[in-house]
Order: sequence, then C-alpha cells, then structure tokens
Amino acid sequence: MTTLQQFLQDRLRQVPIEAIKLDKPVPLADLHTPALVLDLDIFEANLQKMQAHLSSHGMGLRGHTKMHKSPLIARRQLALGALGVCAATVSEAEVMLAGGINNILITSPVVSAEKIDRVIELARHSSEIRIVVDHIQGAALFNQAAATAAVQLKVLVDLDPGMGRTGIACGEPALALGQYIVNDCPHLEFAGLQMYIGNCMHIKGYADRRARYEALLAPGIATRALFEAKGIAVSVFSGGGTGTFDMEPGIGALTELQAGSYAFMDIEYREIGGPDSELFEAFEPSLFVLVTAISQPRTQLITVDAGFKAFASDSVAPQFRDLEGVVYHWGGDEHGIVRLNNPSSTVRLGDKLAMLTPHCDPTVNLYDYYFPYRNGMVEEIWPVSARGKSQ
Repeated sequence: MTTLQQFLQDRLRQVPIEAIKLDKPVPLADLHTPALVLDLDIFEANLQKMQAHLSSHGMGLRGHTKMHKSPLIARRQLALGALGVCAATVSEAEVMLAGGINNILITSPVVSAEKIDRVIELARHSSEIRIVVDHIQGAALFNQAAATAAVQLKVLVDLDPGMGRTGIACGEPALALGQYIVNDCPHLEFAGLQMYIGNCMHIKGYADRRARYEALLAPGIATRALFEAKGIAVSVFSGGGTGTFDMEPGIGALTELQAGSYAFMDIEYREIGGPDSELFEAFEPSLFVLVTAISQPRTQLITVDAGFKAFASDSVAPQFRDLEGVVYHWGGDEHGIVRLNNPSSTVRLGDKLAMLTPHCDPTVNLYDYYFPYRNGMVEEIWPVSARGKSQ
C-alpha cells in the first residue's frame, strides 16, 4: 500500500528539472507543433532589463515562478541578482527547492494540515522558506507545527488590497495579527508584509493604472507605519508586478517586486499601455507557440493545429508574431481558424508560424517543455518542471 504522502514524494522525485542537451541543433521548422518556443536573445534582454532597473533603485526582485514554472529560469534570475523567488503553491515551492532554489516565498495562505506538514518539510531543508498568513488560526497552526519539528519559519502578514481574495484587512486587524506572531509564536519569525494588488496589473492606460495602484497601496503604507509605530520593524514589503514595475521606485513603498510575466510577456500585458504609448513595450515578447497550417477548407480561411489546448486566455485571442492582416478565431480544442483578410505574406499548408500567447502563465502550464532557440536553432530542451503543480 502507498500513502498519499509517499505518492507525492515519489512523483516529485520523477520531475525532470535539468536541461536536455540535443545531439545536434534542430531548426525551429523541424519542431513538432504546437510547441512552446522561447527566443533566448529577447528573454535574456528582458531579465537583464528588469534586474538593472530594480537594482538601480535599491529594490529586490522576487521572480514569480507561477509564470515560468522552471528552476532553470529561476536560476538565471538569481544569477543576475534576484534575491529569491515566489511560488503560488506548495507543490511549486517543492519543485523549486528540488531544483536548487532555497529562498522561496509561498504567496498564498496555507491552512490545511497536510500542506502545513509539507511546508515544514521544506523548512527542514532550507531556512529561507517563507510563508504568508492572513489569520491568527493560520499563524497558530504553523507555530505548533514548527515547534514540533524544531524549526524556525519566516512569516509575512498578507494584506488584502481590496480584492477580497486573500489577506487580512489593513490597519488594526493586520497589526493584531503581527503582534500575535511576534508575542505568541516563538517558532515564527515576523519577516514583513505582503500586499499584491493583482487587480491593478492589467488596468489599461498608464495614468489610470498608477492612480488606482497608489490609492490601493496607501492603506498598506499606513499599515507599515502602524507596525513600526508599535515597535515592529518591517524590513520587507513585498508585492507589485510587471504592470507596476516602473511605478514602485517613485512611490517608495515596496522593498521587493513579485514580477513574473516580464520575462515572457503576452498580449494581455502588451495591451495595458505604457507611459508614452498605447502598448506596454518596456519588455518584448519572448515566448511564442509555434503552430502549423494544416487545412484550408475555404479560400479565405486556413486552419492551424492550436486551439484551447494550446493557448490559455482570460479575454483575448492569440495573435501572430510576424503575420498581419489576419484574425485568429478559436476552432475548438485542437484547432484555430485564421481569417485571411489581407495577409502580409502568403500562408500555405505546412507553414510553421509563431504566435503570441494571450496569457503566458496558464499557457505555459499546458506544455511539458520549452524549446529555447537562438538564431532559429534549438540546442536543448527545458522541462516545464512545475507544470500541473497546483496543490
């Protein structure tokens, strides 16, 4: 008989993490489609630009691995100067630790006994594991578990930015939780505050986005001041994201940025707009889905082999990287139907085309591997190691 915990541990040991080197480079045109491809030149430029920007303003980067789900990519972020990573789930954190990443913040509250045990197991192997709590009950459970395991666990108080999703109310409720951690939880170390204002990341129009972001962040800033007035030092204020990365230094609130999508970019982010443009162009798209034109039942239509199972979208359809004058329509699970209004180049059966992802995070979760390329050639394959790790 196998216990659930044994099953999960066995599955973790089977997760591929390291790059798979090919015997000889393969051109993009030879890939089986749909394939998740990564333009290394653009990808590396995005990583470097974000790190340089934050470093120049004295802020830290805590790259969010829920986007790329790859210890290989997390290592690259750390090598450039990132202070650590985020994980949305315990299982993502387990994969990151297995991949050699030690400084991990689990950004969603954990309250169930089985997951608390898994977090404590992570803490046995790394003293840099961090969790968030938004309720005294959660803090008490973790303190008891940490005491039993004889570990010390770093904890951030998660503030609700008005989303009503997770987090405790700013002000006195948050202070009461912080005081409980400091005074009544000897096996927990108060490590700061988290306030992720996710409902601002995709507001269209830079001025509107900034105004809304500053308004929602203000209670968090006041809460930090309240903590410090009561003698509780707040050394870390974690939050923000790609959509607000260039607002943070001017506001002076956050100490570390939880950015993820900047590395890959997608259509939803591109359309939010920048300070001087209708498009958000601070980072360029580096992630694409390579598709093949497989059928042409009508003259003005051509079908590609990528539908709902190849792209994840909250609101928009995928678009072509280099082809204009066409419109993609969902054609089902495995198909996309492309209307050839006035194509900028001829599309023939068998052609392979790169498409921008509507929403990179859930799209990545549909694939087992990345095919990173440079100059049109793939030399190795990168596993999407934390794919499906939603527990």
